[in-house]
Amino acid sequence: RAALDRATVLLSMTKGGKRVNNVWGSGGGQQSVKHLVKEIDMLLKEYLLSGDVLEAERCLQELEVPHFHHELVYEAIVMVLESTGEKTFNMILDLLKSLWKSSVITMDQMKRGYERVYCEIPDINLDVPHSYSVLERFVEECFQAGMISKPLRDLCPSR
Repeated sequence: RAALDRATVLLSMTKGGKRVNNVWGSGGGQQSVKHLVKEIDMLLKEYLLSGDVLEAERCLQELEVPHFHHELVYEAIVMVLESTGEKTFNMILDLLKSLWKSSVITMDQMKRGYERVYCEIPDINLDVPHSYSVLERFVEECFQAGMISKPLRDLCPSR
């Protein structure tokens, strides 16, 4: 009861919202989806330039949105599908492995990210004709690394 009374006082104060943000933080849940998608996209692009897995992990955790990590999985796989070389393929594979091993990305979030790609692969394939074969290869590598389950691997669409 005392905590609720204190929160009421803080919220009713002039500029109370700012005070609450400073005390309890404004966290990822307060950010728009559009903003989070941009942040994740920038995080991935920066990672591809620097190759710093630990920095990418730190940036992802700073977003404070573990319920939205499926977006990183989705965007990362789409980057692999849209890339033309092996460098992006291997770097994204290493990043996802690291985030999986450190438990930053949970099994549920990994699964949701893959399922989103599976649903959208027909549209992606219109822009990137070789995307089915790249996806199959990437999914197989992820399965071999233990990041995804056999049922999730088996759901991978093929031409």
